[in-house]
Amino acid sequence: MRKINKYVLLLLISGAFLFSSFQNEREINVKNNDMDQFVEALMSKMTLKDKVGEMTQLAIDVLSVGAPYNLKEPHEFDKKKLENVLVENRVGSILNVGGHAYSKEYWEEIHSTIQDYAKNKKDSGIPILYGIDAIHGTNYTLEATLFPQQLGQASTWNLELAETCGEVTAYETRASGIPWSFSPVLDIGRDARWPRLWETYGEDVFLASEMGKRFIFGMEGNDVSDKTKVASCMKHFLGYSVTLRGKDRGPAWIPDRQLQEYFIPTFKAAIDQGAKTIMICSGELNGIPVHADKRILTDLLRKDLGFNGLAVTDWEDIGYLVSRHRVAKDFKEAIGISINAGIDMAMVPMDVSFVKLLMELVEEGVVSMDRIDEAVKRILTLKKELGLFDEPFHSYKEFPDFASEKHRKAALQTAEESIILAKNENNMLPLHRKKKVLVVGPSSNSLNVLNGGWTGTWQGDNEKYNTPGKATILQAIENKIGKANVTYQKDWKTANTTDADVIIACIGEQPYTEKPGDIDDLDLEAAQVKMVNALAKTGKPVVLVVVEGRPRIIREIVDKVAAILVAFLPGNEGGEAFANVLFGDVNPSAKFPITYPKFSNDLLTYDHKGTDLVRRDFTMNGFDPQFEFGFGLSYTTFTYKNLNVTAIEKDRIKATVDVTNSGARKGKEVVQLYVTDEVASITPSVKRLRAFDKIELDPGETKQVTFTIHKKNLSFVGQDNKWVFEPGDFTFQIDGLKEKISL
Repeated sequence: MRKINKYVLLLLISGAFLFSSFQNEREINVKNNDMDQFVEALMSKMTLKDKVGEMTQLAIDVLSVGAPYNLKEPHEFDKKKLENVLVENRVGSILNVGGHAYSKEYWEEIHSTIQDYAKNKKDSGIPILYGIDAIHGTNYTLEATLFPQQLGQASTWNLELAETCGEVTAYETRASGIPWSFSPVLDIGRDARWPRLWETYGEDVFLASEMGKRFIFGMEGNDVSDKTKVASCMKHFLGYSVTLRGKDRGPAWIPDRQLQEYFIPTFKAAIDQGAKTIMICSGELNGIPVHADKRILTDLLRKDLGFNGLAVTDWEDIGYLVSRHRVAKDFKEAIGISINAGIDMAMVPMDVSFVKLLMELVEEGVVSMDRIDEAVKRILTLKKELGLFDEPFHSYKEFPDFASEKHRKAALQTAEESIILAKNENNMLPLHRKKKVLVVGPSSNSLNVLNGGWTGTWQGDNEKYNTPGKATILQAIENKIGKANVTYQKDWKTANTTDADVIIACIGEQPYTEKPGDIDDLDLEAAQVKMVNALAKTGKPVVLVVVEGRPRIIREIVDKVAAILVAFLPGNEGGEAFANVLFGDVNPSAKFPITYPKFSNDLLTYDHKGTDLVRRDFTMNGFDPQFEFGFGLSYTTFTYKNLNVTAIEKDRIKATVDVTNSGARKGKEVVQLYVTDEVASITPSVKRLRAFDKIELDPGETKQVTFTIHKKNLSFVGQDNKWVFEPGDFTFQIDGLKEKISL
């Protein structure tokens, strides 16, 4: 073979790459042009009522026999309501379930019914866009695969698992005939009191952005028309998660600088990833309901962030502009305010008056036809992208992997990697299988506790809709070591500890979400604290198993137990995952995605400011959480050496570190890179997470981990409310190693 000059070869490769890029860009442009032509041709035939109907989203209740929130059982459609909603009022989107999960077979009946009305009786023939809250798997389809909730997923610090969760959720949601999922939550979980904390990816912007991007890619892939993919929905834009009182849907007051640095980046990352839709925040931000704020919904979202997808309201939020926020005198005025602000689709969700009132607003000139066309184009484009005009739904029979063993194993691995070993005094764990164990506590024998809200029902508290055959913590322990070695006592007060070698005390929270989950303080309920204190006094070692959606205060009992495992709602496979970790089949690798507070009134995040460290006695040790962000133990040990940080070309910095498994068993470790800006014109945080990687090492094995970050990732929002990088000294930290570099 003749040798080719390396420069010629380079030119050939470069040319091929450029040609390929040109071809890809050309194909994208052709596809976009075809899409525009299709949508414009369709819109040219639509009446005003057709268009306004497309902007209307109603709950399935409005189509069903019975009153909303009190439907006939079993569910049944009302033909007159179907005719009124889908044909007469041209409604283009339906959502939700009538109170509880359905089988995949019944979901097919639902979609065949409504899509038949849309295709054959609706004048436009436009298919219905069905949306559902698939929060941790397809939780409104019976027997679907259920993963840990988002905070549990974040505890894995494993991006591949986040993507897999998105893939499986999309697959099983499409198997249920539904092409649109209202997830993920991209609000930052920086207030431990908030009842939706467990729906977030935690308190850190970088971790949440990376997890969110990978989950969205898992859901949407490169082609959302694929029958195994769904449109994702970023939520809740913007500032929803940090209310003044820590209550759901309360007012938030967030300065622009904080908005830009902590609350916008997760959405920006998702938009750049290509997320198709966005749900708007139910609350008010700096005195203005977000559903009424054009500065947020148009100027920021569309112009600054470049989002061109569909914006949908949250549940009944246009109506709440009247009844809660009191910025509109009636529903009609509220509709005009929100549509002009930038809303494309209204989750009304319980009556058809929206159609009539919006038509009147257009006819009166309050809402322009251009604004209507803009919204409808986005809706129709999404329907076309999802392939609904070709096939409005797919039969569950086309999805053989629904609830398959492959999907179950993915959920199990995610649950296992979500369990945090927070304490292990004298290597109490893992337990020997021949140990006699006493299992007690309110979290020990409940699937509902493992799953939390959005499981079968909205609040996730009805055992009737649990998946058969899934093990609680108690059942999984019995399966692991045999019933003869396990004693279970529902009432701990009558428990006989005489024969037990170890007590497994399972504590935590009962299921909840949204407003019903509001609390007045973070303290763990007194009865559970009393239980653990009493068990500790028996002299038998106590292993504390904590299952919760937010960090409840356990300060009083931490020192009285030998080991602590914490999981943020690990899902249907959580019982087996706990048993696998307790008895050593799995080496725990999870890390806290939040700062776990020690006191109810001391809710600092890890990236606090230097002044937060000043105590009453003026010493600088004021950050004293129960467990720090990024903390988590293993059954092995890891040693870090040789941190090296260098500035390289194109404004990038490379950091390398050698990580060795210095223990006796194989394990996974999350390598975390933090950076401290030593001096800045805006007071800097004590440190910020800038990179991480999860690796697996055999005993004695060493790996060099390399991080490359751009200088712009060390920037911050400056005094003029614009992002800025200021030259100076930066300290890079991995584990206990630090190196300062001037940039």
